[in-house]
Amino acid sequence: QVQLVESGGGLVQAGGSLRLSCAASGRTASNYAMGWFRQAPGKERAIVAALSWSGISTYYADSVKGRFTISRDNAKNTVYLQMNSLKPEDTAVYSCAAARVFAGILTTYSYWGQGTQVTVSS
Repeated sequence: QVQLVESGGGLVQAGGSLRLSCAASGRTASNYAMGWFRQAPGKERAIVAALSWSGISTYYADSVKGRFTISRDNAKNTVYLQMNSLKPEDTAVYSCAAARVFAGILTTYSYWGQGTQVTVSS
């Protein structure tokens, strides 16, 4: 079992930055591939970024490439999503998820956090 808790969401003006954190607990949490998803009101949940347990392999949605960076600190069992140049369309609930195997956009996630709200004002 892996438990995930997100933090770092909030209200920011367009062009600003936020860093989300996802703290994972569980004996083998650092062995899991991790992903960040977002869901805006009235829209389906969508993948934002993901990375392998080693941090070497990554995936980014086209809409965030060059603006968002996913990273992890396995010693702290924490995954981060650095979000720069935020836009109003980035407004959503952001959730992290864990998977046993990293497969880019095809990764199947087994564990999910509750999510944190990010609101970008224009």
